[in-house]
Amino acid sequence: MAEKAPKPDERVTVPSILAAKGRRKLTMLTAYDYLTALWVDRSGVDMILVGDSLAMVMLGHEDTLSVTMEEMLHHTRAVTRGAKRALVIGDMPFLSYQVSVEQAVENAGRFLKEARAQAVKLEGGASVLRQVEAIVKAGIPVQGHLGLTPQSIAQLGGFKVQGKDEEAARRLLDDALALSDAGCFSLVLEAVPAPVAEKITRSVPIPTVGIGAGPACDGQVLVTHDLAGLFDRFVPRFVKQYDQLGARLLEAARRYREEVESGAFPGPEHSFGLSKKGG
Repeated sequence: MAEKAPKPDERVTVPSILAAKGRRKLTMLTAYDYLTALWVDRSGVDMILVGDSLAMVMLGHEDTLSVTMEEMLHHTRAVTRGAKRALVIGDMPFLSYQVSVEQAVENAGRFLKEARAQAVKLEGGASVLRQVEAIVKAGIPVQGHLGLTPQSIAQLGGFKVQGKDEEAARRLLDDALALSDAGCFSLVLEAVPAPVAEKITRSVPIPTVGIGAGPACDGQVLVTHDLAGLFDRFVPRFVKQYDQLGARLLEAARRYREEVESGAFPGPEHSFGLSKKGG
């Protein structure tokens, strides 16, 4: 029997995400500001990720490594003001959790205490198990992230599909099981061969959320600016563009410029006159 999604006026919670495993498909999108969060939340998605991808999408960096904790907290605060239903997940940036367990717990706590997120996400498998266990023990829900982990692109040699051979696929499965045992409530699988993602999804008791990992995952996630056609530096193969808002914004801005230059804008309907004095 299919698990029913929370009603439009019901907050999505970690228990409701866990309960969806094998019963209904989960949806997650990114947001980095109040207004985007407002519209994405109204769409009815289950989760909103304030991803460290904001480094590239919002701040113009070449990768995700440059974004800071303060920047992530700033954007997460804006998102939680706009999202009233979806579970908001703050993405822990590079070097905010790798240095020590104590640092990881403190920074994870800041996402909940200062930015009002309901969970955090961090990348990695065996190397971050102690951090995951400690964060969960502190009462903070954690979403894991395996496969193409953008914070590790220096080691991975770029944005490449992971788990393509038998040994690499086995490591991914082992890491997924270990993250589940450590207390993660869900797991992002990025740029993983579909058969590998399917095996992991069948093997772990927590929901998997795929991005470039095939249709068998328990849910899917995309960067909102990718699906809306707003980010055009590159379009990953796994992205489906549902609109071309970038082109539409460009056309609106062009028409505005032309009307200002020609004198067509502002017209009388956009202007204010003087009020008449009483006799």
